[in-house]
Amino acid sequence: MFLLRQPAALQPAISRLLSTLPTLTLFTKDPCPLCDEAKEELEPFKHRFALQQVDISLPENRVWFDRYRWDIPVFHLNGQFVMKHRVDVVLLDKLLKDCKTQKT
Repeated sequence: MFLLRQPAALQPAISRLLSTLPTLTLFTKDPCPLCDEAKEELEPFKHRFALQQVDISLPENRVWFDRYRWDIPVFHLNGQFVMKHRVDVVLLDKLLKDCKTQKT
């Protein structure tokens, strides 16, 4: 899970690194206790993906609010739905391994 603030000189290297990692999108809002729990469960995997968080309560994310308002947290991996409500660590580990295998 990379949420970085680095000097401008490092940006190209960081961009290359992040582009090689799968993107895990977390659909969330504030407050969301289940989302907070989910983020904690993601910690052991954080070096294996780039995390993108989408706040469904923002006006520009209305389509996601309409789709997921009762189901957050919801997770997409590289744009594909993978799970909701809770982190399935076994499934996540398998999917991340599959992503790594496909890259090599």
